[in-house]
Amino acid sequence: MMGREFIMPRNIISGQNALETAKGHLKSLGTKALIVTDEMMVKLGNTEVLLNVLKEQNIDGSVFSGINGEPTDAMILEGLDQYVAERCDFLIALGGGSPIDSMKAIAAMRANEGSISDYMGKKINGNLPAMAAIPTTAGTGSEATQFTIITDTKKDVKMLLSGTVLMPDLAIIDPQFTVTAPKKITAATGLDALTHAMEAYTSRKAQPLSDVFALSAVKRIFTWLPKAYHDGADLKAREEMSLAALEAGIAFNNASVTLVHGMSRPIGALFHVPHGISNAMLLKECFRFALDGAYDRFAVMAREIKVADEDTGNEEASHAFLSAVIDLLKELEIPTLSQYGIDQDEFLSVIEKMAADAMASGSPLNTRKEMDQEDVKEIYRRLFD
Repeated sequence: MMGREFIMPRNIISGQNALETAKGHLKSLGTKALIVTDEMMVKLGNTEVLLNVLKEQNIDGSVFSGINGEPTDAMILEGLDQYVAERCDFLIALGGGSPIDSMKAIAAMRANEGSISDYMGKKINGNLPAMAAIPTTAGTGSEATQFTIITDTKKDVKMLLSGTVLMPDLAIIDPQFTVTAPKKITAATGLDALTHAMEAYTSRKAQPLSDVFALSAVKRIFTWLPKAYHDGADLKAREEMSLAALEAGIAFNNASVTLVHGMSRPIGALFHVPHGISNAMLLKECFRFALDGAYDRFAVMAREIKVADEDTGNEEASHAFLSAVIDLLKELEIPTLSQYGIDQDEFLSVIEKMAADAMASGSPLNTRKEMDQEDVKEIYRRLFD
């Protein structure tokens, strides 16, 4: 096999009281931080906790709490304006995937000219300011990836932007910040992490190191996500899920994702379904399509979560794994498109655009089973069967 690059954050600090442990690392990043977050983090007092830690290190902070919802080009411009006006020299993201993705985009546009939409399909380069990511949900893994997803509000497209310079310099995985996540957010973000891990393991771009992280995340999530969902105060479950999201992020950062993510982004862009939920809505039909292209890989995951053993054939084990995924979706009360309130006729009317956008992202082509735009359209139609 040809040599492959494997990319991770330069520093990862994880476990209870990780923020306290990270003080010295934060001090090395700069003198004034733009804290990219949302209004809920301010209301919960989490931004105040972070500001106090920064103050102890003689670091100033300016709070930008404008990331309320999935990030858009307009939010990025607003955040960039504040970064410049406040004379910040590094960034900290505090929140779920949206603030972390936004931090990356703001940093990218601080180092590059034009608008964020100019960089769709291009590698982000430049001398970006230092970045630290503090996830408050166990899901996106954005703290460990070279990707950011920003909505182009003029074209109604979720832009996948990438570049090694988008990798945060510091990831602080402190489960104390995830305890306040409500059940629905716990389910959505946890399933996002699971999708990352499963797709990374079954991707054409998978490699031995990414496989290690992906399989560990799959096992951890099947064990601990239901516990975190049913009892949000379970600190052990929260810590395990934080680690799983990090593992899954590292895995897909190096192996990429496949058809689920490719098809999920258009649903989110056009119908404003949260990313983790749109992923979950697609899992059954996408995996039902992809299964026979990677029986060996799905079978390994089945054995890892103990729904099959070494004596079970790969095809049978793969179907057992899919059944386990479907059972988990039911336990976490994931709605269908119709239950979510999406009109069938309206959905069907934009399938052509969604399929084209999904294929343009490139992600479906990482699926081990050959597929084309017609396959994507058929999977979309099945979501209403």
